[in-house]
Amino acid sequence: MIPIKPIPISPVNADEVGKDRQQNLSDIPAQVQSHYLSAGALNLSALPPLSLYVHFPWCVKKCPYCDFNSHEVKNQFDESAYLSAVRADLEAALPLIWGRKIYTVFIGGGTPSLMSAAGLDRLLSDIRTLLPIDSAAEITMEANPGTFEAEKFKQYRVSGVNRLSIGIQSFNSKHLSALGRIHNGDEARRAIAIAQENFENFNLDLMFALPGQSLQESIADLQTALSFDPNHLSLYHLTLEPNTYFAKFPPAIPDDDLSAEMQEQIQVSMADAGYQHYEVSAFAKPNHASRHNLNYWNFGDYLGVGAGAHSKLSFPNRIIRQVRHKQPKAYMEAASLGNAIQESHEITKDALPFEFMLNALRLNLGFDTGLFYERTGLLINSIEGVLNQAETRGLIERDHLRIQPTELGRRFLNDLQELFL
Repeated sequence: MIPIKPIPISPVNADEVGKDRQQNLSDIPAQVQSHYLSAGALNLSALPPLSLYVHFPWCVKKCPYCDFNSHEVKNQFDESAYLSAVRADLEAALPLIWGRKIYTVFIGGGTPSLMSAAGLDRLLSDIRTLLPIDSAAEITMEANPGTFEAEKFKQYRVSGVNRLSIGIQSFNSKHLSALGRIHNGDEARRAIAIAQENFENFNLDLMFALPGQSLQESIADLQTALSFDPNHLSLYHLTLEPNTYFAKFPPAIPDDDLSAEMQEQIQVSMADAGYQHYEVSAFAKPNHASRHNLNYWNFGDYLGVGAGAHSKLSFPNRIIRQVRHKQPKAYMEAASLGNAIQESHEITKDALPFEFMLNALRLNLGFDTGLFYERTGLLINSIEGVLNQAETRGLIERDHLRIQPTELGRRFLNDLQELFL
């Protein structure tokens, strides 16, 4: 990892920079040019769109299935100190993204809705001061029922959040208790009502194949969610992730046959309701797909700030990944010294096909063949043998313009992606 010292800059005007996806190299500080813009293994024709992810690491209670970087609030958290650290992190990262416009912002966690209205306003104000934000940027914030206060969410909207992602998981209080959630079914409904009053665009997260859940209960959860007419639904199969409480003490969950029935019913119900199944777990009304997540799946760039946040950043001759310090205290200390990055590495040329396919093949419609070259600098015929193998096995279908997973490929997505290792 090469430490980059903060370079004093003036606030960036969005009307003056980032007008073109191709980076203007003369705008980048010389220090960064010498480290990241020297000759490398790649030759990218253009830099991809850039998103910003901000991680808020605290939650009221750690859920037994959660493997995210989240930490229970024991007594209280120092909101002001954390926001100062995030700003310092952003300032230190600016030379790496100099002149590039931000097209989406996602504030995730943890539980970002624990932030005060004034804290969220400060965060977005700092982001706008330091970064050129597109005038039509999608600005999403995660929120959990149990933290909803009508006036606070009204202020979130005024501050600039224009998309809310609500972690409902279930409307059944019995299942919510089994998942360790801090809210019940009534609080879930109340949270959505508050969201409807303040946000035109909101997403609901639901889980299925929950401990003790029947097919009928899964369908009831989905129908309740649809009754609120959200623009977007994310529907996740409960998985027992390593290093979680559920991994150590696994609950009794539906078997493969029952969970497959649940998934089939979900797909039928969502299609009947007019939603497009555009990604493995994501369903949206027309023109309401998550633009932030689409940038991930199309192998776009993202700067991640906050405790444990990940970044993927492209330069003309290389692509790098970074990880911030995970523990909030360590992160805040490191950020105050000008380098919150704990790990940094360059993606090797050999690893790029797998990295690209790990994302792009999650999309039901796949990707344009030209995107592979644009995002990796590699010709599509460099992986012709693997593509032939995937096509022979019935996992993809393709022509000279597009490659997409078949129904079989979507069902065995891990096997399909691993072909590109």
